[in-house]
Amino acid sequence: MSVLRLCLERPSRGARFFDATLLVMEGGFLNPGATLKLAGVDEGMRVADIGAGAGFFARAAGRLVGEGGVVWAVDLNRELLSRIKNFGEAEGLHNIEVLHGDAEVAGGTNLPSDSFDFAIAANLLFSVEHKGECVAEVRRILKKTGRALFVDWQDSFGGLGPHADHVLTLEAGQKLLEQHGLSVLGRVPAGAYHWGLVVRKKSA
Repeated sequence: MSVLRLCLERPSRGARFFDATLLVMEGGFLNPGATLKLAGVDEGMRVADIGAGAGFFARAAGRLVGEGGVVWAVDLNRELLSRIKNFGEAEGLHNIEVLHGDAEVAGGTNLPSDSFDFAIAANLLFSVEHKGECVAEVRRILKKTGRALFVDWQDSFGGLGPHADHVLTLEAGQKLLEQHGLSVLGRVPAGAYHWGLVVRKKSA
């Protein structure tokens, strides 16, 4: 269900997403905190950020889940993991853990199966060679009722984003996710340059 449809059909619930939607769209670029809020990240959740990179989404998730939750940031680059941990602690976020792992390999994130309320894969799919394996790894770690947010570039935008050959369109992204055992729950605003999809495991 889109945010607009939510606001029209369920006003009492949709109203609390309105401010976050404006935050995502303001300036046109991606706002991790607002996008995660719209996607349903909440206090007390156990969250995994796969391919965490610079940690923008991991730290935003850490603020949303609070002291009762935890965020595991996974990346191949150990130096980036150290920075995520250090920046998080400097911001008073002591609920972020880091883990070296490879999302393109089955079990490569080193995270336990069926253990997370929410997973994040932001600006990841365009950059990996084995996209199907990456999606399968995200699916593996989700609880039966868990959800995941996939965010990726809509276009190369004249070099602002990835090379045109590496762009994964919304349509291709949705097809990929569904082919690897995930059901699309809906889109979330992710700024002017990215698409965002919230998914869950398909029913057996």
